[in-house]
Amino acid sequence: MRLTASIRTLGGALALTAACLLLSCGKSPEKPAGGAAPAPSAGGAKPEHLLIGVVAKSESNPVFQAARTGAEDAAAELSKKYGVDIKVSWQTPPSEDAQRQAQFIDQLVSNGADGITLSASDANVLTDAVNRAVDAGVEFVTFDSDVPKSKRFAYYGIDDMECGRTLLRELVKFMGEEGTVAVLAGNQNAPNLQMRVAGIKEEAAKHPGIKIKDVYYHGETAPEAAAKVQQVQAANPDITGWCMVGGWPLFTENALEGVYQSAKVISVDHLPVELKYIRDGQVQALIGQDCYGWGHETVRMLVEKILDGKTPDKVINTFELPIVTADNVDQYDGVWKKWLRQE
Repeated sequence: MRLTASIRTLGGALALTAACLLLSCGKSPEKPAGGAAPAPSAGGAKPEHLLIGVVAKSESNPVFQAARTGAEDAAAELSKKYGVDIKVSWQTPPSEDAQRQAQFIDQLVSNGADGITLSASDANVLTDAVNRAVDAGVEFVTFDSDVPKSKRFAYYGIDDMECGRTLLRELVKFMGEEGTVAVLAGNQNAPNLQMRVAGIKEEAAKHPGIKIKDVYYHGETAPEAAAKVQQVQAANPDITGWCMVGGWPLFTENALEGVYQSAKVISVDHLPVELKYIRDGQVQALIGQDCYGWGHETVRMLVEKILDGKTPDKVINTFELPIVTADNVDQYDGVWKKWLRQE
């Protein structure tokens, strides 16, 4: 009887162990709080699908259409590389709206996004939304305009302070060491633009003959920006130079009527319509950005983080700022045809 009882006891233990193992094997690994699920080991199982959300500032700004092209191209390239179906979900408000961006982030999390890349209209508004996504296990990066106090793991964009310094240095080359400068600054809540303004002021302090008239904020559409520039110039004929931390007014034609005759102009971005201002002599230099890379590189970062566990070495990924002038403008003709799929 003792032998029989022992066998029964052993059999029960084995059955319990088998049941536990079965339950464990049938359960998919959970995402730990504050991070993504563990990356598959070399040769291990890969997910069949990945969903990557892209939340840009606004549909109305063409630089973000280039970012969308880059994101979709990266998804297609990486789908082939990894044998995983990678889809991009483009979630961007028609015009700048940080609250709407936060809603898009929450929706992407609810819809099962594996990663999200964001250009923030207002870092203060979006920090909590980014952190909620990361805490839910979604990998997160930013581009163009960062959310530096959030839990995002990387940012891809230019060094905005250096961009501002470069704008002022280039302006001084054309207007000389004396003059009155106006700064066109877009959305006053955007951290990237605030840093560019700070860079302009820092560089201006090195030039005693340069006076900063004021910093002018406005809605980030071409008509609003162009109207702001023309109004300010008409009211302040002493302005002899403009530093534009974004190219908004130059996204339309005839934006500088009554301005270029009295002031030198340096701007960020180098869209095709802006190149015409260079050729016409109304703008002296443009500071380019890798708008296509905003989407392409951040999608790549997300996919490599999710599938390979790879994290960039640097949070800020800076790259050389191309400076477009009358001397080299022809070199930049074809860039945006690829970025906007116009080839």
